[in-house]
Amino acid sequence: MKAPNQCLILAAGNGTRLRPVSACLPKPLVPFRGKPILEHVILRAHEAGIESFVIVVGYGSDLIRRWFDSRWLGNVSVTLVENPEYHKSNGISALKAKDEIHENFLLLMADHIFEPETAKALMREPLAPGEVILAVDPNIDRIYDLDDATKVRRDGDRIVDIAKEIANYDALDTGMFLGSPVLFDKLESATRDGNCSLSDAMRQLARERNLRAFEIGDAHWQDVDTPEALTHAESIFAGHFGHEPIGESLVGDRTMGDRMTSV
Repeated sequence: MKAPNQCLILAAGNGTRLRPVSACLPKPLVPFRGKPILEHVILRAHEAGIESFVIVVGYGSDLIRRWFDSRWLGNVSVTLVENPEYHKSNGISALKAKDEIHENFLLLMADHIFEPETAKALMREPLAPGEVILAVDPNIDRIYDLDDATKVRRDGDRIVDIAKEIANYDALDTGMFLGSPVLFDKLESATRDGNCSLSDAMRQLARERNLRAFEIGDAHWQDVDTPEALTHAESIFAGHFGHEPIGESLVGDRTMGDRMTSV
């Protein structure tokens, strides 16, 4: 099976809880170990083999677009999709990218730091028709902010429940998915009153036994949505990211040209 070469990144949210350290930047541009969180996410996915990115932007999208305009991304292709309804749940952001995704893809959050080997291993998993695979962390005791984490309960390799509030769970949602365009159909069917979350669609897949768990083992990851979580991520990933940025910062004489498009 051909490994996915396309990645959807959700980067539209307000990032309200990170405001004390964000200086009003959109969360994807908040610095982490010397460069924006979003750049780390793109770099890690690119190391795993992704060359084509669809990124849904919303809050502060003008700043994110200007940041991309000042980067040279080499052989990385980026399509930016605008979500004017960024105040809604993340499922709406994912749906905005429906017309740009036509094959199996990696789905990531713009505020989740991870190890590239985790993404690479997930992308090697065979994906059955109609199935979505969620990377899960069974090491519950090591999670920094358990109350805020999305929990999952499994039956074998099938996820049978997923939510932040469930009492019985045996692993945690890392925010990393492998899916196909069928995910958009599930999001549409889960939409109520014009809104839906990824978890809404995942619960529907779980009821159909089409949501599979992929354990990440001892690999590190962190959802960076508060100043405290940012500090924790800085500590657990110390020494992990010694690679150069995707491209050099530019002064306006070179841009990404046809490597970036907007819809």
